[in-house]
Amino acid sequence: MKTLLFILAFVGSFAGRVVDQKGEPVPYATVYPEIAPEWGTATNNDGHFRFEANLTRDSRIIVSYIGYQKKVVLAEELVSTTDSSLATIVLIEQPIALEETVVAAKKSKQKNKRKQMAALLHAVYVKLEEEFPDNNARYSIVSDVRMNSGFDSPQTGSSTAVWGMEQMIADVVVLPEQAREGRDSVQFQGRYCKRFFDAEKRAQADSILTGNMLERMESQGKKSSKNPHSHMLRRAANAVDSGVVVHQALFALGNMRYDFEQTMADTRHWTVTNESEGETVLTHTQTVSRYLGFFKMTFRRHYIVDSESYAVIRFSEQAEVKVIIPFGIKLNADQLQMLNLVNMSETNIEKFRLRRLRGNVSLNTIYQRKDGHVYTQEKNMVFNAHIIGSKKTEVPMTIKATQRVTNLETENVRPLTRSQITRRVKREIVEIY
Repeated sequence: MKTLLFILAFVGSFAGRVVDQKGEPVPYATVYPEIAPEWGTATNNDGHFRFEANLTRDSRIIVSYIGYQKKVVLAEELVSTTDSSLATIVLIEQPIALEETVVAAKKSKQKNKRKQMAALLHAVYVKLEEEFPDNNARYSIVSDVRMNSGFDSPQTGSSTAVWGMEQMIADVVVLPEQAREGRDSVQFQGRYCKRFFDAEKRAQADSILTGNMLERMESQGKKSSKNPHSHMLRRAANAVDSGVVVHQALFALGNMRYDFEQTMADTRHWTVTNESEGETVLTHTQTVSRYLGFFKMTFRRHYIVDSESYAVIRFSEQAEVKVIIPFGIKLNADQLQMLNLVNMSETNIEKFRLRRLRGNVSLNTIYQRKDGHVYTQEKNMVFNAHIIGSKKTEVPMTIKATQRVTNLETENVRPLTRSQITRRVKREIVEIY
């Protein structure tokens, strides 16, 4: 009887330290109970974390950071009374995009080669139609978006400091092929949001982030009743929570089945690379150039498939973007402050005029199987950008985002209502010391 009571007993404080395989701390890793992600927290610059929650000792705790495999530990492992006895959690590296070792094969003009490629693409598409469900699906997710000043350096192993992170606890309903052009419609309902900041950046960031901007829009709409646009301000503030848009866009990226169907007819843009362990990589390359070459994007989609069954195991997408703005754009006050928050000095901030933008995006999707169908399990993205202004002012920045599914429902899933989609999300500010 005493043993049963011990197992069911609730404990309130959990703590530990998160490191990589070299023993280096992992700052801004997220740590949360699987049953209630909103109770979780993030690690500080030394990798330490502590949070309060009502859990049983066998509750599952998720430890997560982009570029590493998710780690699951039991709550009882994180119960500690002294700093010296804190649990150490080691994260194992997991590349977020397909490795550069995948080399595109030379294009062949031989008709038989094209026929072989067409047959392979058809076999994969048949498997996609078989495995990807036509029924609605509801995902519970934890979505983390991190902002970095500058770029990580693969050569030196150095990593830029994270100055802030937004974590969104949300529900996503996917409605197959109900959006434009036959794409899947993605409905997003934010339930809870935490913003983690370095203490030094908190004062700067607090005044310019989306939540405050929406509040200003609402107040302007209320105060300016004589303004003919006041009702539009109120509608915009109430109808769209811009903080949600970022997380929804990430989940909607990589609409694999639709993109595969649209591009499989022209085999000239496809190459195939065989990998070890029975996997084959199909790569589609496409370049888009618009506005007299002022906008140019090259992207590559990699479909990693089982060599025997043709089932898609993983999906990776890489894109390079270049934008030239001939006369430049004068950014508004909020946008200028955001650049200053990232990497600009006060002397240059008011003179900045956006002239060019170049960057690269890496995205991958990992899948899970349930009842013979394939569903999303995890999405990761890294965006490195150079924002270039007049006077040779250049701002390097990195955005890292990851979404992990904590629960999946496939039975009797109904679309979200308008009130659910447009409801403002409760936010909490957390300082990282």
